[in-house]
Amino acid sequence: MQAIGIDLGGTRIKAVLINDQGEIQDEIITETKEENQQWKEDVKYTVEQLSSKSTNSVVIGLSAPGIPNNENKAIEFLPDRLQGIEGFVWQTHLSRPTFVINDAIAALSAEASFGSARDCEHAVLITIGTGVGGAIMINKKIYQGAYQKAGHIGHMSVNMDGDPDICGMPGSLEEAIGNYSISKRSNGKFHDTLELLESLKNNNSEAKEIWEKSVKSLAVSIASISNILSPEKVILAGGITKAGDVLMHPLRTFMDQYEWRAGGKQLNIEIATFSDKAGAIGAAAFALSNIK
Repeated sequence: MQAIGIDLGGTRIKAVLINDQGEIQDEIITETKEENQQWKEDVKYTVEQLSSKSTNSVVIGLSAPGIPNNENKAIEFLPDRLQGIEGFVWQTHLSRPTFVINDAIAALSAEASFGSARDCEHAVLITIGTGVGGAIMINKKIYQGAYQKAGHIGHMSVNMDGDPDICGMPGSLEEAIGNYSISKRSNGKFHDTLELLESLKNNNSEAKEIWEKSVKSLAVSIASISNILSPEKVILAGGITKAGDVLMHPLRTFMDQYEWRAGGKQLNIEIATFSDKAGAIGAAAFALSNIK
């Protein structure tokens, strides 16, 4: 059997066709168009395109920010993002079996099934893109907590005097590093993180200051997670991880400063095996596991 995984983000729609071994057989990436909720039709068109490439029956998994309902048929709660997604039943829209999952949990599912968390008992994944999400694995099981809310690492506060985020948390990690807030953080100088990083490559001092402040917030958050959950590994996924060493070098420098390394044991931090495709692959894997 094959599966199509859709990762519906605030910036892009990433879609993959995989087999039951997690191998990507085709992929499509498009822009998320919010006007008139065009993304709904774009997802449907993408599914039709990938289905035409399939050699046998296909099941659909869709990952998105927010909290899914208990039946994994729709996103039940997502404040102030992707207007029209709450309560939208994808199986009806796509006319085929479709399973909906939180995007960060999908990303961790991909890494636990096929990637860098495959050999871990305890791991945490943080997605850094338009916003910031997270997922927790304890004893090889993804922990969602009461009301499926666990893992929303983006809403951890790193500045109690900062502006409230969409959940009301002051100075959250999502506000500190999410792509959606870059214009505010730079007083309108940069419109997205890619533009910021391009200026950083050109030794722009303002870009360097903004970037290092953001990465410092990420390091403080990871150090806090390490103290609370003590995972073997923290995995970073999402579009901003494409920065590579520009992200990892200052992050490791800040971790040297903030991480409590009891007994000399140091937390392992890695970029996800599937990078910004982790959500799509994980959604497909989740769909396959539900059919089986």
